[in-house]
Amino acid sequence: MRVILSGGGTGGHIYPAIAIANRIQKEYPKAEILFIGTERGLERELVPKAGYKIRFIPVSYLKRKVSLHNVKSAGKLLMGLLEARKIIKQFKPDIVIGTGGFVCGPVLYTASRLGVKTLIHEQNVFPGLTNRILASSVDRIAISFPEAEKYFKEKTKGKLVVTGNPIRDEFSKVSAVEANKRYKPVDKPMVLIVGGSGGASKLNAATIAMLKHRPLGDYSIILVTGKGHFEPVSEALKAYPTASEITVLPYINDMPYALKACDLIVCSAGAITIAEVTAVGKPSILVPKAHTAENHQEYNARAMEKAGAAIMLKEDELKEDTLYRAIASVMENKEVYASMRSACSKVAKTDAIDLIFKEVQKLIR
Repeated sequence: MRVILSGGGTGGHIYPAIAIANRIQKEYPKAEILFIGTERGLERELVPKAGYKIRFIPVSYLKRKVSLHNVKSAGKLLMGLLEARKIIKQFKPDIVIGTGGFVCGPVLYTASRLGVKTLIHEQNVFPGLTNRILASSVDRIAISFPEAEKYFKEKTKGKLVVTGNPIRDEFSKVSAVEANKRYKPVDKPMVLIVGGSGGASKLNAATIAMLKHRPLGDYSIILVTGKGHFEPVSEALKAYPTASEITVLPYINDMPYALKACDLIVCSAGAITIAEVTAVGKPSILVPKAHTAENHQEYNARAMEKAGAAIMLKEDELKEDTLYRAIASVMENKEVYASMRSACSKVAKTDAIDLIFKEVQKLIR
């Protein structure tokens, strides 16, 4: 089997692609796998680290307004189409898989024009621009939320399959006992507050203000600040008498353990984050980042809130009192907590990678 995968820019596009590649490699050890990305995206670092070959093509994003940037981007797009065609004809893949990002556009479009089987995977409720454009050209569209279906055109409906987002194997392998040893040494309910890999300044500030005015002695707190925010947040908390109630970390490398140990997580509403949270069946307070592409995190958070698995708290509503009330409304009400856990388990898609792999097999047959 020969497979090309393309997904770029952010980890949210790249990690699903790597998860799919790992599953194909597991089932077909002799499979030849090639990634196509851009030199400016995180794929330049993450893909080789995962053990896969990658080639780069020129591509750039488009602005919504007419601009010189868009003229230059059009030129890069043409070059990207030509380079993608060259790579695909040389590699001769059985299937080309895209997981989002601008680089997928020329790669998947060219593959479909050359008669190669194609599949795109959409992580969010509101599909990205590239996947919406590609939808009419590709053979299969794997979506992660049922709510995403309505954003694709009517003629694509027969191509859609709900798979969920693929996550790391560790989430099924880590036990609660192992997780508690690492992250919950004290026998208290635990709240995990995470602003994403880079941190979230508004969430950090609201947490500091909350701890200053409202001691939370009934449960422990772990605040993951992001590396760039760690020192100022740590210094700010030293002045507060409640500082002993909180553990401050710059980053968590073993998130499966932290999520298994916590009782509630406060986090952003990225698609992969939500997939990981639902996989461990933990209630969440989702704070969608306000300036993500096409506000897709808010769509994700609303879907989770509608399902009863989370509470959405928008960034412009994020203050010490609103954060405190949201945490207390879950942690201090056993019925609410149990209901959210149950809802979380119902929306979880722990077999996403299996479902995606089955669609790959169907297409190449």
